[in-house]
Order: sequence, then C-alpha cells, then structure tokens
Amino acid sequence: MIRSKINPTPAGVSDRSAVQKQQLTVSADCSHIRTDVSSAEEEAAQQEGAMEPPEDREGRSFVEVINEKYSPENFPYRRGPGMGVVVVPTAGLQGSPMKDRLNLPSVLVLNNCGISKAGNQAEIAAFCAHVMELDLSHNNLQDWHEISKITSSIPNLEFLNLSSNPLAGTSLEPQCAEAFSRVRRLVLNNTQISWNTVMLLTQKIPVLEELFLCLNEYSSVSSSSVACPTLRLLHITDNSLHDWAEVCKFGSMFPSLDTLIMANNNLASIQDNKDIVARLFPNLRSINLNNSDLNRWEDIEKLNFFPKLEEVRLQGIPLLQAYTNAERRNLMIAQLPSVSHLNGSVVTDSEREDAERFFIRHYLDCPEKEQPYRYHSLVTKYGKLEPLAEIDLRPRCRAQVKVHYEEKVEQVIIRLDQTVGELKKQLTTVVQLSTNSMRLYYIDKNSPFGPEELKYNTLALHSYSIQDGDEILVVRKTK
Repeated sequence: MIRSKINPTPAGVSDRSAVQKQQLTVSADCSHIRTDVSSAEEEAAQQEGAMEPPEDREGRSFVEVINEKYSPENFPYRRGPGMGVVVVPTAGLQGSPMKDRLNLPSVLVLNNCGISKAGNQAEIAAFCAHVMELDLSHNNLQDWHEISKITSSIPNLEFLNLSSNPLAGTSLEPQCAEAFSRVRRLVLNNTQISWNTVMLLTQKIPVLEELFLCLNEYSSVSSSSVACPTLRLLHITDNSLHDWAEVCKFGSMFPSLDTLIMANNNLASIQDNKDIVARLFPNLRSINLNNSDLNRWEDIEKLNFFPKLEEVRLQGIPLLQAYTNAERRNLMIAQLPSVSHLNGSVVTDSEREDAERFFIRHYLDCPEKEQPYRYHSLVTKYGKLEPLAEIDLRPRCRAQVKVHYEEKVEQVIIRLDQTVGELKKQLTTVVQLSTNSMRLYYIDKNSPFGPEELKYNTLALHSYSIQDGDEILVVRKTK
C-alpha cells in the first residue's frame, strides 16, 4: 500500500496522541495516512491530553479552539530541538480572545472540536504562519466561505483534512477555491461533496498530489475539460462506482495518476482494449480493486494493458471464491507477469516460476478453446509439463484391525483420531466387557517387538501409527 506521511518540521510539535486517535472515516485502505513523530514530541502532546473538552461545542470558531487547546496552560512549551514552536504576535489585537502567546505546532489536529466558523482572520494569520498540516475532520463546517478564511490565512498549508464535515449541497465559488491553491494533500472523505465541487478544487489547486474521496456515495462522475496534471494518488474507496466508463474519466482528468485505490466499489468489468487503457492510464503503477465484482479471468488479463502497473490488490472478488488461497495467488501471479507486488506481498522470481508452472498444469486438461492466452505463452516458455504426482500427506483417519479376545477374532474399523478411552467404548459391544474391565494391547504386524499396552485413555490412537492389518488384543482385567 502506498503511504502518505506527514512529516513535521524540525521545529514543530506534532500532536501525536490526537493524530493516532483521529480516524479518516474510511475503510482500512486509508490506514496509510499517518503522522510520524518523535518520542519527545509525544511527551509534549501528552500534556494537552489532560484538557477536558468543552461541554458546548456548537458554533465554535477556529480561533477559539486553537486559543484553548494550545494555550500555555494546556499545551506547555518545552525547550529542546523539535519540542515546540512559540508564536508571539508583534502587536496585540484589540478585543482579541487570544493569549499573548500560544505554543502552536506545525501540525494542528483539531478534529471533533465543534468548529463551524473561522473567527478573526488576522489572528489566524498571526499565529498560523508556520502551520503546514491541518486536521479539521468531524467538525461542523458547512460553509466553504468560512473554510476558505482559514486556509487563506495559513500561507504554508500543504495538508488539509475536512473529512466528516457536512458539506453536502454546499456550493464553492471560484474565488473561495483559490484559497486552497497551496494544498498538496486534500482529504474529503464522508463529506458528500458534489463532483462539480471536486472538479473546481482540482482546477484551482495547481500543486494537488493526493485526493481522498471515500464514502461519498458516488455512482457516477462527470468529465472535466481541464485536467489536473499533478495528481498522483486518488483514493475513492467505499463508493458505488460499477461502470468502467466512469473509471476511464479518472484517466483523462488525472493523466499523471500513479495510484488508484477504489476498493469496496462495484466495478464489474474492464471493457476497453489495450490501446485505450494505455492511453488513459500511461503512468498508473498501483491499483486496488479489493471487494469489486470482477468475475472473469479476461478482466484480470486486461490489467496487463496498463503499461507501468507493478502493484495490484484483488482480494474479495467473486472470481476467486472457488479457489484456495494458494491457488488464487498462483493463478494471479501467472496471469500478471509484470506485477511485482500482489495483495501487499512481494512476488519473488522463484514464486513466479512456481506459479507459472502451476498455471500450465491447472489448464493442461482443459479443452483448447477454454485455455487462456497466457497458457499458450507459458507453454512456449516451459513446454507442456507432466501432471505432478499426487501424494496425500494427511494423517490417516481410519484403519482396519483384527481385535482378539480369548478365542474370538473380529475385523473392526477404528477411527485413528479417537482416544484410547474412546476405543474402549467402541469395543464394549465387540468383546462384551465394560471399559473398566479391559486392558488393550497394540500388536504392530511389522514390528519385531511384542504387544504394546495402550495405557493412557486420553492419548490419540494416531500417535501409535496404527496401520491396516495391525491387531488389538483385549485382556480382561484381573482383580
């Protein structure tokens, strides 16, 4: 999985405890968005953990929240490299609720704080000039004008998370969109933001590299006449995209796309030919199609049409349900000769050779019209291989033995997964003795040694390596 790391500047304090708790409200595929911080920064962040959240979070401003969370009382400054950033405004603002100074890190985590508005822009600019990453997820922001007031006042902002803010039905004006022009990574999961707004943002952000649009209920998208040439990663899991024609629009909109993560959608097939796929996705290196509806080997073969594809995730698709885990991996590796990482694991050279040989044998007895194209190319490489000898290494489940009791001999089939005590119960009807009245001896027909008493009632029979034709001697206990 491709990781997107948030690396605080050396002078910044990362709010680690909050970042680790903060969820981006998407499937596990979003787990690669994380923050790397030092242990010293963690110690500083623990100090703010004691701050109790306010009871009334309705209608709070961004200014009020940072004033409260990062005041010296709640987020004390500590000396040392990377331990904190103290920002002191050059001149006090009349009527300002801000303290004389705040200990602001370069990564601000303000999720679930009840923020619905910006507050005084001059104060934001005074205290946030060094801020590079901002997490505003799970707040109550529903006005793009208020959001743009915040972003336009943070000149070095590169990462912005607005997940789980109620942005459905809200309109974004082009002037407001320009306030996001410096953002490189934008997270809009579970916002129900319209696709028109997405296109406007991609047009107005000339440096956008990563875009997260999970859980937004998209079943279709519209094309844009203006491409976003800088986007490298599109994370659009947990939507309802089922038509390949919709996926093709990503190729024309994002010509430099390197990673496409669209797990938990309903994509049913890949419909274009090699030339079209290569033209639309010339740079795609990684694709995640977990839990899609792909159900034909032809669609898996078409993944070879992506000229630079190296990483593939294809778990939970209907096509593979009938196979064991080993069969799935072998068949997939053999079908995808250029893929070096499958479902998160490296494909080694030896594993590829084993998979390709398995593939030939798998289709060896199929009618020629059912044999895939890949089969014939592998036969050219390895020749027609003989089927492997089938060797059953599983432990035997049953054995037929002779049971001797006094003058009586009887053939009995016994289960080898049962215990000695359970065998005694089975033999009560054969020898007409109670389990407490019998002693059992095992006679190995191939052993030069004499009978071995089966003393321990809890011991499983397979531990004695009993074979067909061996004998069990039953002796009545003497008082």
